[in-house]
Amino acid sequence: MTYSGSNVADIGLAMQKFGVYDYMVFLAMLSLCIVIGLYFAYKGKKHTAQDYLVGGRAMNTLPVAMSLIASWVSGISLLGIPTENYVYGMQYVYICVGVILCAIIAQTVYLPVFHNLQITSTYEYLERRFDKKVRIFGSVLFTIGLIVWLPVVIYVPALAFNQVTGVNVHLITPVVCIICIFYTSIGGIKAVVWTDVIQTIIMIGAMLLVAIKGTMDIGGFGLVLDRNLQSNRIELPNLDINPLSRHTLWTLAMGGSFHILQSSIVNQNMIQRYLSLPTLKDVNTALWIFVVGLCFIVCLGCYSGLLIYATFYNCDPLTTMLAREKDQLLPLLVMEVLGNYPGLPGLFIAGIFSAALSSLSTGLNSMAAVVLEDFYKTCFKKKLTDEQTYILMKSSVVVLGVICVVLVFLVEKMGAVLQLTASIGAISAGPCLSLFTMGILLPWIGAKAALIGSVSGLGLMSWLCLSAQAAIASGDIYFPEKSVSTEGCHYHFTPKLSRSMHFNNTMNANVLHTDETFMLYRLSYLWYTFVGAVVSIVIAILMTLLVTKIQDPADVDPQLLAPFIRRFVSNRKYPNQPRDGIIYAYETTTATINRRNAKEADQDAGA
Repeated sequence: MTYSGSNVADIGLAMQKFGVYDYMVFLAMLSLCIVIGLYFAYKGKKHTAQDYLVGGRAMNTLPVAMSLIASWVSGISLLGIPTENYVYGMQYVYICVGVILCAIIAQTVYLPVFHNLQITSTYEYLERRFDKKVRIFGSVLFTIGLIVWLPVVIYVPALAFNQVTGVNVHLITPVVCIICIFYTSIGGIKAVVWTDVIQTIIMIGAMLLVAIKGTMDIGGFGLVLDRNLQSNRIELPNLDINPLSRHTLWTLAMGGSFHILQSSIVNQNMIQRYLSLPTLKDVNTALWIFVVGLCFIVCLGCYSGLLIYATFYNCDPLTTMLAREKDQLLPLLVMEVLGNYPGLPGLFIAGIFSAALSSLSTGLNSMAAVVLEDFYKTCFKKKLTDEQTYILMKSSVVVLGVICVVLVFLVEKMGAVLQLTASIGAISAGPCLSLFTMGILLPWIGAKAALIGSVSGLGLMSWLCLSAQAAIASGDIYFPEKSVSTEGCHYHFTPKLSRSMHFNNTMNANVLHTDETFMLYRLSYLWYTFVGAVVSIVIAILMTLLVTKIQDPADVDPQLLAPFIRRFVSNRKYPNQPRDGIIYAYETTTATINRRNAKEADQDAGA
C-alpha cells in the first residue's frame, strides 16, 4: 500500500483509517463481554464464594484451558513478541522449549498437591505447610507483582489503539477498564472464563488474519523468509553458555521455564483456573492444551515480527519515527495490510484488547480471592455472610482496577514492554516461587527459615532488577539490534539516532555496556526468577542448618509434599496424643495399641 505525503507526519495521519465499521467491531467485542458478565450475574443461582472464585469446582476443561491461554497471553505478548523478533531476531521462539519443561515440572511437582488439597487460594498452602506469617508474606508478594503487571497489561493495547486511531492513551484506558471491572465484579470466574474463550478466538483469529493477508501482499512465504535470512533475523539456537547473553537456548529453556512456572502455575492468577476443574486428569489435560496453545501463539507472534521486517525492509519505521514506540510496530503493519478493508483493523484491535481484558479480568478476580481468603479470613475472626462476602470481593475488584488505571501514567515512561514486565515482575516472582518449592520439595525446612530466605531473596532481586532497569533506561546497557535500512523511504523524515554509537565497541555476546556497568546488571532478564528462587532457597537451607533447627519431615502432612517426595519420608512413629495426656512412645505393637484403646473405652464408660 502506498500513502501520499511529503513527510512522516503526513504518512502517519494517512494510516490512521479507523472508521465507523472498525469502531462497531471493537464495540461489539466489549458489548459481548458485558452481556456474558450480566448473564452469569443474574443467571438465577445464588452466589457463594466458591461459585464466584472457582466456579463450584465444576468447570469444563476446554473453556478453562482457553482461559489459561488468554490469561497468560496478554497484549504484552501479542505486541512484544513481534517487536522482539523485528528488533533482535527470532531467538525468542526457542522459549517454547522452556514452556514444555515447565509443563513437565508442573504436572509432576506442583499441580497434584494444589488440586488434591482443594484450596481456593494457593497461598493457603503456605499456612498449612509453614505458618500464617509465611502465608501473608506470599499474598503480599502476589499483590505487589499484580499491581506492577496489570498497568502494563492495560497500557499496551491502548498504545496500539493510539497508533491506528490517534486517540489519546489516557482517554481509551479508563473506558475499557471500567467495562472489564464491571463484568468481572458481577460475573465472577465463570464470566471471566467464558469471556476469555471469546477473547481467545478473536485474538488468534486477528493474528492469523494479519499474518496470512500480510504474507500474500508482499509476495508469499518464501519472500518473507528470504528477506529475514538476508538480515540475519532467522537464526539457529544461540548455544552460548554465558548467562550475560540476553537470549540463548539455555537462557530461554532453563531460565524461561522458571519464569513461566511462576507466572503460569504457582501464581494465583492461573492456579485458580486449575482449581476450578473437578479432577486431576482434567487439570493435566488443560495444562497440555495450554502448552500447545501458548507455543502456537509464540510462533505466530515470532512470524509476525518477521513479516513486519519483510514489509518494511527498506524503510524502517522506527528510524523514520513513523512508529514512535517499538511496540507500535504490529499496529503499523495492521494498517498497512488491512487499512483499506473497513472493519478489519477494528477486529485486530479487538483482538489486542481481548488479550488485555482477559489478563486484567483474571488478575482482578484472583485478587478478590486473595483479599477474602488470605487477608480477611487470616486477619479477622468475624465470619461474613454470603452477601457480605460477595460485596467484599466486588469491592476488591473495583479498587484494584482503579489503582491500575492510575498507574498507567507511569508505565508509558518505561520503554519496551516484553523485557520490562519480565524484569520488574521477577522482583517478587523468584522469592514467591521459592516458598512453594521449599514447601513441596524440602520438608526439613521450617517456617522461620523459609520466611528469612524469601525476604532475603526479595531484597536482592529488588536491588538487581531495579538497578538493571535503571542502567538500561540511562543508556549504560544497550542490546545491539538487527540491521535496518531507510533507502526505500518515499517521504522526508529526521532519523532517530541509535544509542549504539555511544559505546566504544565494548561487547559481550549480544550486550553493549559502559566500562562502569556492574556485571550482574547485564544478567539476562530471563534468569531473574531462577536467581531469586535459588538465592532464597540457599539462604533458607543455611538458616536451617546454622540457626533454626531442622524440621522432622515426618511432622509434615504428606499431602503437602510432591508425590515422589512422599516416598522418601517415613511415617510418624508416634500416634496422636490421647486424651489422658500421656504419649505412648514407640507404640507400634497391636497389644499396646489395644491396651490404650481399652483404657480410653473404660474412661468413656465411667463418664
